[in-house]
Amino acid sequence: MSEGACAFVHQAARCIFEDCADADPSSLPARLTMSKTLSIIIPCYNEEGTILELLRRVETTDIGDVRKQLVIVDDGSTDSTPALLREHAGDHTLIFSEQNAGKGAAIRRGLEAVTGDIVIIQDADLEYNPDNYADLIAPILAGESRVVYGSRERNAANRTHSGMSYYAGGKFLSALTNLLYGSRITDEPTCYKVFDAALLRSIPLTCTRFEFCPEVTAKVLRRGHDIAEIPIDYFPRKKNEGKKIRLRDGVEAVWTLLKFRFSSRI
Repeated sequence: MSEGACAFVHQAARCIFEDCADADPSSLPARLTMSKTLSIIIPCYNEEGTILELLRRVETTDIGDVRKQLVIVDDGSTDSTPALLREHAGDHTLIFSEQNAGKGAAIRRGLEAVTGDIVIIQDADLEYNPDNYADLIAPILAGESRVVYGSRERNAANRTHSGMSYYAGGKFLSALTNLLYGSRITDEPTCYKVFDAALLRSIPLTCTRFEFCPEVTAKVLRRGHDIAEIPIDYFPRKKNEGKKIRLRDGVEAVWTLLKFRFSSRI
């Protein structure tokens, strides 16, 4: 390349990066990430009453020029969820398990099919709002963080919860995480966990049930990654409406946080 051409390329690159540095971060995804894909892993078990509406909301939410890949993992549902998925899921990636293995196992299977640059976990009920996706992926797109959690605690509009035991349990797990790992997060058990895909794939997950949340949190923090938090909407459901987490899962979460604080498998 001639000296004049080199000078031109250098000047053009300088202009681009200076322009980006002065830009509003909220404008960066549309301008710089046209080739990015968000992979949405949706583990589901007996969610016939919500799965189609959830898929509609995920499909229609606006995330700018970022593409979507929906990876739906039916974890051995015994209701009509599998039939609804086969009939209405279109070109999305579908994975069916013959037996119920747990949310963690479903996420691990879904991760094997991920092709995107960013991964988010989406429950198949309607407690979480896919319209929060754009805000959640923005720090990763801007290169500010490789891990982002959606915090229900940081949104003052969230005034209800699934029950006092769920609320207190979530506060306790967040406090325990901060104590053990020196973090400052407010919502460790949130469903909305967003990762740089390469980072998530590099973590040796062993979870099978709801301990996915404390395991991935522990291992991310042990590797030295800060977890950014973004306020999100929350529309909780009660136990009689299909809430599946039980006391056993809370105890297992505590043990998982303690175990991986000192484990070498991170």
